[in-house]
Amino acid sequence: MELGIGIGWRPEIAAEVESLSGIDWVEAVAENLCTDHLPDSLVRLRERGVTVVPHGVALGLGGADRPDPDRLAGLAARAGLLGAPLVTEHIAFVRAGGPLTASPRLEAGHLLPVPRTWDALDVLCENVRIAQDSLPVPLALENIAALITWPGEELTEGQFLAELVERTGVRLLIDVANLHTNHVNLGQDPAKALDELPVEAIAYVHVAGGVEKNGVWHDTHAHPVSEPVLEVLAELRSRVDPPGVLLERDDAFPPGAELAGELDAIRATLRKAAPSTDAGPDRAVPRQAVPSADPGADRGTAPAPDGTAGGEARTAAPAPVSAATRDRTAVAQTALLSALVAGTPAPEGFDHRRLRVQSRALAAKRADVVAKVAPELPEILGDGYRSAFLAYAGSRPMSGGYRRDALDFAEHVLIAGGPADPAARRRLTYWWQDRSGSRPPRRTTRLVRAARAVLVGK
Repeated sequence: MELGIGIGWRPEIAAEVESLSGIDWVEAVAENLCTDHLPDSLVRLRERGVTVVPHGVALGLGGADRPDPDRLAGLAARAGLLGAPLVTEHIAFVRAGGPLTASPRLEAGHLLPVPRTWDALDVLCENVRIAQDSLPVPLALENIAALITWPGEELTEGQFLAELVERTGVRLLIDVANLHTNHVNLGQDPAKALDELPVEAIAYVHVAGGVEKNGVWHDTHAHPVSEPVLEVLAELRSRVDPPGVLLERDDAFPPGAELAGELDAIRATLRKAAPSTDAGPDRAVPRQAVPSADPGADRGTAPAPDGTAGGEARTAAPAPVSAATRDRTAVAQTALLSALVAGTPAPEGFDHRRLRVQSRALAAKRADVVAKVAPELPEILGDGYRSAFLAYAGSRPMSGGYRRDALDFAEHVLIAGGPADPAARRRLTYWWQDRSGSRPPRRTTRLVRAARAVLVGK
């Protein structure tokens, strides 16, 4: 399906998105939508014939556990509500621990890279097949940006993606900003990755901005798209004409005119990088062959009858991933996430400096997102909010979603005797009580508490 030029729809810029000209489609974060009704802005866009694609961030298909059926059902419901032609997710893990490791469940609150190993690929492919069977429309998966890399990787990013597509038939969402991020942070050549991956499997492309600090590129989605990212987009366009290209912006939203200017820059890049007409608009550079895995009990593909990997054997039903493979994956991911969010020792082989950078980035993101989902907290705590939250995050890993994290943080502050100001403490107490009960308080109760908060604040 041809999507065209699109932009990420966010509630903060809903009006700007609606007013932009030349927008063929939008993408909305799936978890930010209800399963039974849509925001008015998306309803109006759909009535104008604008396609809306739900973009998931919480499945964690690269994790050791099988996909959560409730999360899959929610993604499927949103796809149906939107009449979407496809849904998208990420090649990442977002949580670890739990029954497979007999340890507490840990949430990253962020997309973390899976190791590019045959074990991780086997787990990912089986999880993707489970997801595909549960969704009413095709699935496309996105490459992520990374601050860290796993030791002992056996495949390049392009090879890993190529093998994933060959085993599952899944489509790809290629984020050229993430390829640039991995170039700066990990020394991975974007052109080499594009040479190796199956560009014919691309469903669409993401373009986003970031910023470099102390030699590390941060994929912020809060800065203008930089020239190096547009250069990676040009590299991709020289190989294939992608069905869709989308501009992402998640924070520090600029005026609509600036968004329009970034979209114009994307259009210009695509026009300039298009190959000559005699080469054909969909010319694709041949990609490097992916080395086959050695046959083994844990491999996701069986050897062909002549002893070679691949061939007709790839079309046969794959063998289930062994429990041992999932257990190994679970232990490794839990050790890494625990080091990042709980202060446990770094697993062997990781760059300790990069782990510290990633750990600080995860804590900062938690603080920022909690401030958004519970804006009363920075209002009540004032300038002390951020330092208090970062101190809390350093010893309290996230075990649920961000709203649960906000409640746990408020409870932690209250138990510790804060805030020092009595009026602020009363406001925080009432805020926590209003949201921590088994059911939300009735309207009358909320009005009484609001009035009481005003009185005690005087």
